[in-house]
Amino acid sequence: MRFELISEIVAVESIATGRKIRDLRRLQRLYGKGRWRKVKGVATIRLATGRIRRVELHWYEAHGIGRRELKRKRNLG
Repeated sequence: MRFELISEIVAVESIATGRKIRDLRRLQRLYGKGRWRKVKGVATIRLATGRIRRVELHWYEAHGIGRRELKRKRNLG
């Protein structure tokens, strides 16, 4: 399901870096080589249905490449 970020992502913390990322080869093939990190944080989003939710998000990021594959993991309230 698609969503739109309507707040900044807060409580950002790294989950995995480098070779500990399961999809590292795929990320490097699709987006390029870089120092990849899997990261999580909390934000407010607007769902395609119009509902507003506070959720935990997970994504991959690398310096010079940016944030990729933002995923909603769970609702927080």
